[in-house]
Amino acid sequence: MKASIKQISEMTGYSPATISNALNRKKGVNSETAQEVFRVAKEIGYIQENDIKKIVFVMYKSTGLIIEDTPFFSLMIDGFQNECRNSGYDMVISYLDKRKDDYETLLKSIINDPDSAIVLLGSELMGNDFDDFRDAKGLLMTLDYWSDDMSRNGVLINNEDSARKAVDYLIEHGHKDIGYLKGSFRIKAFRSRAVGYRISMNKHNLPIDKEYTVTLSTTMDGAYKDMLAYLEKKPKLPSAYFADNDMIAFGAMKALQESGYKIPEDVSIIGFDDLPYCEIVSPRLTSLRVPKQEMGRMAVRRMLEMIKYGDDVRAKTQVCTEFIERDSVRTIQ
Repeated sequence: MKASIKQISEMTGYSPATISNALNRKKGVNSETAQEVFRVAKEIGYIQENDIKKIVFVMYKSTGLIIEDTPFFSLMIDGFQNECRNSGYDMVISYLDKRKDDYETLLKSIINDPDSAIVLLGSELMGNDFDDFRDAKGLLMTLDYWSDDMSRNGVLINNEDSARKAVDYLIEHGHKDIGYLKGSFRIKAFRSRAVGYRISMNKHNLPIDKEYTVTLSTTMDGAYKDMLAYLEKKPKLPSAYFADNDMIAFGAMKALQESGYKIPEDVSIIGFDDLPYCEIVSPRLTSLRVPKQEMGRMAVRRMLEMIKYGDDVRAKTQVCTEFIERDSVRTIQ
């Protein structure tokens, strides 16, 4: 007979509701009851034997060019932390910087701990960087990253479709010459957004002019300086740009405005992430809203499923964005 909550109820004398609350680590269940429920659940094979005590949120950095210059990830951590607290798990944040001398020591202490479940923020993982984590002793999943060999579970943004939607919007508003503000640090998310940009342009039979692709630093100040240098050459500009993220868009907007261009009258711009700054800049930036806090919560919920049932079946969970229309795009009649 397959193990069930009903069977646990019969063996412990607790109600199915109490057992469900205990297994899901809900508040209101005393520790002795919870321990007995877990003991029986493991004994009959309802949950796999493990002793995960905490969930470790690993912020991986290879350059810091994505992680360090934006409030995006602090909002994600906030959602992650709240969900851990609500689920009764301790959360530990570990900053793992590949540039630091203690990288190898800290890495080994993280991946060799069988009592920890690891959620790896992999936004800056490049090339073979993920190989460092393949031998993790405990459960591991990725956030804002996907391993191409499908060896781990992952929660990430639907980057390709989101970028396609943004470019479709520009085309629907009469734009045909559409450029791309390309982040110089080519993380996986940016590469997927570039694919979405190309898909939309090709779908509408619009040429992709290399002259309209501008490679910019991924920090706001760096993007501003790079765009300013580019504009000094007096290049021909498209009627609109899609930017890899908001930080790049903000820097480019500042440079364009200082160089005498009006937004959106001369150039329209769409960003990605929908950071709080989008409502403050002038004009307000049209962007793709990533549910940052919800992504953090989703990562915890997916990890709890892995703790309870194991991770024999891998899943790639893509989070959809919401298009937020503001003032940075004009309609061409």
